Amino acid sequence: MAKTKGRVTLPSEAGFIEETKEMLARWGADALRDSDGTKLDPEIKKLDARIYTTYFAARGHNEFAEQHMEECQQLYLMSRRCTAADTEVRISFLEGYYREQVVPDYVHDPKEWWEVMDRTAGQPLSADDWELDQENDQVRIRRAEPFHEYTVSFLVYAIWDPTQMYNHITNNWGDRPHEIPFDVRQPASGRFAKDCLVQWLKDNPDTDVVRFTTFFYHFTLVFNQEAKEKFVDWFGYGGTVSVKALREFEAEYGYRLRPEDLVDNGYYNTPFRVPTKAYLDYMDFIQRFVAKKAAELVALVHEAGREAMMFLGDNWIGTEPYGSYFADIGLDAVVGSVGGGATLRLISDIPGVKYTEGRFLPYFFPDTFYEGNDPCIEARENWLSARRALMRKPLDRIGYGGYLSLAYRFPEFTDYIEKLTDEFREIYDRIHGRKPYCGLKAAVLNCWGKLRSWQAYMVAHALWYRQTYSYFGMLEALSGMNVDVCFLSFDEVLQSGIPADVDVIINAGDAGTAYSGGSRWEDVRLVSLLRSWVFQGGGLVGIGEPSAVHQNGRFFQLADVFGVEKELGFTLSTDKYFTEAPERHYLTEDRTEAFDFGESMKNIYALGADTEIAEYSDGGIHLAAHPYGKGKGVYIAGLPHSSANTRLLQRALYYAAGKEEKLYRWFADNPECEVHAYPEAGLWAVLNNSGSGQSTTVYDGDGKTKEVFLEAGAIRWESAVR
Repeated sequence: MAKTKGRVTLPSEAGFIEETKEMLARWGADALRDSDGTKLDPEIKKLDARIYTTYFAARGHNEFAEQHMEECQQLYLMSRRCTAADTEVRISFLEGYYREQVVPDYVHDPKEWWEVMDRTAGQPLSADDWELDQENDQVRIRRAEPFHEYTVSFLVYAIWDPTQMYNHITNNWGDRPHEIPFDVRQPASGRFAKDCLVQWLKDNPDTDVVRFTTFFYHFTLVFNQEAKEKFVDWFGYGGTVSVKALREFEAEYGYRLRPEDLVDNGYYNTPFRVPTKAYLDYMDFIQRFVAKKAAELVALVHEAGREAMMFLGDNWIGTEPYGSYFADIGLDAVVGSVGGGATLRLISDIPGVKYTEGRFLPYFFPDTFYEGNDPCIEARENWLSARRALMRKPLDRIGYGGYLSLAYRFPEFTDYIEKLTDEFREIYDRIHGRKPYCGLKAAVLNCWGKLRSWQAYMVAHALWYRQTYSYFGMLEALSGMNVDVCFLSFDEVLQSGIPADVDVIINAGDAGTAYSGGSRWEDVRLVSLLRSWVFQGGGLVGIGEPSAVHQNGRFFQLADVFGVEKELGFTLSTDKYFTEAPERHYLTEDRTEAFDFGESMKNIYALGADTEIAEYSDGGIHLAAHPYGKGKGVYIAGLPHSSANTRLLQRALYYAAGKEEKLYRWFADNPECEVHAYPEAGLWAVLNNSGSGQSTTVYDGDGKTKEVFLEAGAIRWESAVR
């Protein structure tokens, strides 16, 4: 592969000039960046590269924050549940929280802004029924119901930014100051954020790209008493709360949010929860505010002749790149961390910016770069999982973050990234702006729709969950598949119907979640609309517990479409005769290994003889199809991410859509390999997505086949007749 240059961002740090020059040349980087905890010295900034400088709009200015502690960012937290053994109970509401991160808000009247809940009855107590002991950070409940559970929902000030806290602990930064986050909704903080940026731009004339990390509000990340993560929600709006925001919300919407609207029984409105109207209103309220304030900062950057880039992480809440107000910010670029194919598509599909950039793994921190560890393993897995998505919609740039001095100590790693960056540039040069072949269009149907395009459970430390959770597996499979993908919400479908170009709809997730739909399936209009659409020729793929809510003698509300239902224990007296699976079925034709449905769903049974049972084991159906009028339903009990399950979902989509023959255009029969074609450019490629050599039969667009062998992780380019 020829040595190339460009489209790569390299992290560096002070006092590392010669090594930086070397890595710029070897990795072909054309931009340099600092990271949280590093700075670029003047000599490095003089190198032949664009300079990205990290900018924190609402943290990292302790000299200001310490003078305005009443304008710190706030959160609503819920205490642990306490069971009353008598008519009086005391709750130490800060128990289990890290006191260096949060302190109670005693500035605003707790009787007005806090809430004590009888969780057993599901009712708030009157403010007259409890009193606050500020000295001991306790709430005393009088007239409690014995053996009822009680909680306190209380406001706190956040006095340590959670990302800086994590980095501080991970890197053992010792007595480095704790960065205090301030709220730009407050008057002094709002003015300071603008004035500070104006001065910063004057003081940093050698910065080409201002890398906002991000803007104002951090995703919800709360630590426990041992300074370990207690609650993490990458989508959480908990850190946007303030008394001022609540008052302004009430003035605009005509009703006041309760603390319970935000703590949500201790679930804190995670993306798995079916969102309430109050929470959706609040999200929209915050998004409009953030877009307006962020646009003011971006305008200052542009007036100074620089580019404005947003990091999709840390303080990203309210920016929602697929939301209604993102374009109003006026950003030049978005950069985000690439954990795999789905997160790559989350970044690369973002509309309305000039370019997108992905920060690949591993991060150059000591939790990966230590003696005895091989960081190439993570780098290789990260690249191969993301590359297949890159072939569908490429990023414009890639890069890394952290301490270059750490990575430099691992020569095998730096050698591998040198090859990887050349491969990225080759892919980009060949396919940028060229439409890949798509055999059909699939729509993912859930409560969030377009707003949560390519987004599921985004917390890296819960890797076990990401590997087993079907919704994540489905997204990861789709990210590099030869299908066009869109995201629809239930509201959109009810208001506007199903777009005419959609061939198949996917509904996936656990019962009761926003991804499956939960109570949304109680709407008979939705159920009837989906039935009618499939009956007229559409395809429906259900994964896990699709259309699940128990009512009117059904658990799967579209059981008649899928041809299967879940036994809840209510029909054990009814015999179930249909258990035979054929040796071959279209869904399983190239399966060469045992099925892996992850945690799967148990007790799934067929409704009739016309249900095509493709897999039956352990007393239940895990894979089935069912004709429904002119259309078809397909049911999959679980879909943890793997190459075999990616192929299974691909077959399910083409089968449900009635486009089986199109699967074998631009196709590799080995699931470890994939074919990506760009017919208008007369170009196609075969990828080996695995860490070992693979043989495969490949089908081109004319139905011709040939045998191909690819080394581990290899890519082979071919020309096609236009």
